[in-house]
Amino acid sequence: MKSTNSILFGLLATLIFTSCSHDLLDIENPNEPTTGTYWKTEDDAQKGLNAAYSRFYKEGTWMRWLSFRYDLASDEGWSSSPWNELADWTRFNYVNYNFWEGNNGHWEDFYVSIYRTNQVLKYVPDITFENQADKDYVIGQAEFLRALWYFQIVTLWEKGALVLEPKDGSYKPEEVQEEQLWAQIEADLTSAAAKLPDAWDANNTGRATIGAAKALLAKAYMQQHKFAEAKSELQWLIDRENSMYGLMDDYMDNFTHYNENNMESVFEIQFSDENKGGTGNDASMATGFQRTQFYAPGGIGWQDGKARAWLVGEYKREKNLDGNNDIRLYHNLYYKSSPTDFPEENPLIYGRQWDDGAWGDHLFIRKYSTSYFRDREDYFAPNNYRIIRYADVLLMYAECIVETGGSPTEAAVYVDKVRSRPSTNLPTLQNSAFANALNSKEAFLKRLQMERALELCFEGWRWADLKRWGLLDTQVGIDELKSRDPDFNNFILDKHKRLPIPQIEVDNSDGKLTQNPNY
Repeated sequence: MKSTNSILFGLLATLIFTSCSHDLLDIENPNEPTTGTYWKTEDDAQKGLNAAYSRFYKEGTWMRWLSFRYDLASDEGWSSSPWNELADWTRFNYVNYNFWEGNNGHWEDFYVSIYRTNQVLKYVPDITFENQADKDYVIGQAEFLRALWYFQIVTLWEKGALVLEPKDGSYKPEEVQEEQLWAQIEADLTSAAAKLPDAWDANNTGRATIGAAKALLAKAYMQQHKFAEAKSELQWLIDRENSMYGLMDDYMDNFTHYNENNMESVFEIQFSDENKGGTGNDASMATGFQRTQFYAPGGIGWQDGKARAWLVGEYKREKNLDGNNDIRLYHNLYYKSSPTDFPEENPLIYGRQWDDGAWGDHLFIRKYSTSYFRDREDYFAPNNYRIIRYADVLLMYAECIVETGGSPTEAAVYVDKVRSRPSTNLPTLQNSAFANALNSKEAFLKRLQMERALELCFEGWRWADLKRWGLLDTQVGIDELKSRDPDFNNFILDKHKRLPIPQIEVDNSDGKLTQNPNY
């Protein structure tokens, strides 16, 4: 459906720098030398970097299973999968700590990804490049990718192995706590931002940029409540509004394959439906987005993932300036009364009327679905996945303003930009039903929590948000989440805010990795 960019062409070339193993933490194919045999030329460096990017197409990353943990375990979604063990992982019933799709697959894919970036960072400095800037770009991208993977590890497990060089399968690293992981993430992203370009030419669309590094660094700072540092990083993007970054007039332009890598995109995964292979490490690797198959209604997809009903109620608490419902509700969810709530929009999903018998009163996740151009889902959706959008940057910046002593009125300017996008057309906070959010820092932050949900639901950031806001740390917070999502009735404080370390890793580590508390 769309042209495959150079990143995809590069990673689907002969991947001589692959790594796969039966051992989860490692990290290396036994047949792959670690002596730098293949790392001699600038072309070798580019191939190695592309192999690192190719990990986005593994099941344990954003392609498939990671969304179950981030989107369905938060209060926004849930799983009705008949595969009970998969559904249990979204409702905090962890029995098998080696459950591949819920736990081990993530661990392995993250660490194999880190291994590939470590190869680049070890061998590329000794390769001669015609242009020093090109060499810096390769190294900066590897640093960005390594930080991105460690960000997932610290968010999900709160500790892990800190591996900074390519090691063979016999290596058993010591575990480190989250403070050391965050410090490495900060170091990698600071270094990456100093090396990466503002933007890439059309042949390299989708590669990491300064803006991507700074936005992710801001997220890392915010998760540690370093709001002043985060605000400084975000300022770089805010200062480039309308020149490099901005909001698309149409909210839907962020989730289709028609308007990818637009000005709202800070970093996105370059998915494509052109290669319909499997999930191995060779040139037949599939490059499509697979989440949509699991979230689509029955008869179209597997309907394993669904939305919680409270989101509909929150969207409908106010009308836009035209007197209509918030269009983001239409684009993000599909439910039985959606055609009534949006009489001017297409009442069909995947070309079909609501199926009372099969779909009942469920709420399906429309965001990123391909229902806008086809009548079924498969494992090869072409839509790019936007990991960070400029709308997210604006909302983060607003949070940083009030967390560093700024006023809610000052911060509301950036929330209002998101609310007043032409297709959304909501009133400013001051002129809305939520004007009291401007009365205090506490009231503003509480409203901001909901504004982030309405704008960013099912984009993979809600779990990190809940952790940052402390809602997973107190019974008061869990009670609030229970009121929206009954799965939190199973949540145990000081346990379920982190995943169990894969038990096979603990067992094979000679005591260097320990299980997380209360597991």
